Amino acid sequence: MKRPPVRHGLARVLSKRGVCSRSQAAQWVQAGRVRVDGRVVRDPEYPVVEGRHVVEVDDGRLAPPVRHYIALNKPRGLVTTASDERGRGTVYQCLEGSGLPWMAPVGRLDKASEGLLLMCNDPAWAAVITSPATGPDKTYHVQVDRVPHESLLDAVRAGAAALDGEHLHAKSVRLLRAGTRNAWLEVVLDEGRNRQIRRLLSAFDLSVSRLVRVRIGAVALGDLAKGAWRELSPEEVASLAPETMS
Repeated sequence: MKRPPVRHGLARVLSKRGVCSRSQAAQWVQAGRVRVDGRVVRDPEYPVVEGRHVVEVDDGRLAPPVRHYIALNKPRGLVTTASDERGRGTVYQCLEGSGLPWMAPVGRLDKASEGLLLMCNDPAWAAVITSPATGPDKTYHVQVDRVPHESLLDAVRAGAAALDGEHLHAKSVRLLRAGTRNAWLEVVLDEGRNRQIRRLLSAFDLSVSRLVRVRIGAVALGDLAKGAWRELSPEEVASLAPETMS
């Protein structure tokens, strides 16, 4: 039996092609900038079958996008959004003047966290990386406010229940180095939940002073300067989501 064609809303089609965010796409559609088969469409949910309908923006047919994949060293204090209703600085400040097309963050780092953030204009690739089932491990270096003894680290490794009953855990936790009043831990996650590391450590009365993501899969932060970015190599792109490269 022949399957019916898959239809997606017009704004989603635009965002999937990596030309803009979904919210931007909805604004373009509502402003009358988008045509489907030569006709202006103002409904962001207008059903479109890719490969059958011709979609144009500002009278120009959408060409297949050139895909870009970058690693950014996110500075502390920036939020991982395109704009912020509270006027806070965003990671997009780091891309100003880069000449890159629209780039979306692959996952998030909260305002107080720093380090490796992937960005791309390939939604299918990003979905594989952010999926709990297929995403790569993520490694963090975390400074805490005291030196934990080994039995405490064993307890952290076993995990803890959050107030809502959610079980918080890490794939691995180890001591990197210790001073007299604080220590650095290496924490590896095989999934990403909201403020997972901070909530897990807080359950054991460990307060996080700094949290730096240093690796995602085989991609390392390395010596990339704060606020700087680099293009991923083809090998790095393929290693993070090989099923999207066929």
